[in-house]
Amino acid sequence: MPLLRYDVDQRESHMRIEATKKLFTVDEYYRMAEAGILTREDRVELIDGEIIEMSPIGGRHLGCVNATNSAFNNAFHGKVVVSVQNPLQLSNYTEPEPDLVLLKFRKDSYRGKKPEAADALLVVEVADTTFAYDSRVKLPRYAAAGVPEVWIENLVDDLLMVYRNPEGKSYKTCLRLKTTDSVSVELFPDMVFVVSDFLG
Repeated sequence: MPLLRYDVDQRESHMRIEATKKLFTVDEYYRMAEAGILTREDRVELIDGEIIEMSPIGGRHLGCVNATNSAFNNAFHGKVVVSVQNPLQLSNYTEPEPDLVLLKFRKDSYRGKKPEAADALLVVEVADTTFAYDSRVKLPRYAAAGVPEVWIENLVDDLLMVYRNPEGKSYKTCLRLKTTDSVSVELFPDMVFVVSDFLG
């Protein structure tokens, strides 16, 4: 609930109301889930202390997540952990749930450690109706947290947007790749994919 602060200006003879948002930390966010305030049915993520409702997953979105997951697991087995639609903590106030993340390899598959930005090698977001949100809201936060590479599968324009070299809240390199183009994860340049492997 927003916290309200009331300030009466006698000279103007009226009341001004200023609303102050209650921003949640990641720990508070998890306590809400433990208390049953948030449930598994709530598709939400925490961005800058605010709980944001995520868009429903459509058929093509689901298929592209599955195709990307399959391609990555075949290519990187034993080299990375492929995390699908799981939380990635970027700060004390931000924990998005990217569609896929390539994480540094751990034998325990992160059973003993929650993935954080420093563990991420690549983040993939699949965007059908959410490209503006993914590129304008989430992308700057990935950059600020030092995630080295982000891909956005832009399903509306059939493009793979590749962002590399984070600097501040942006990425210095941006590639727009069509379905016939080839692409590699920057940290694994010898493993080459065709964009259609992901977009269909």
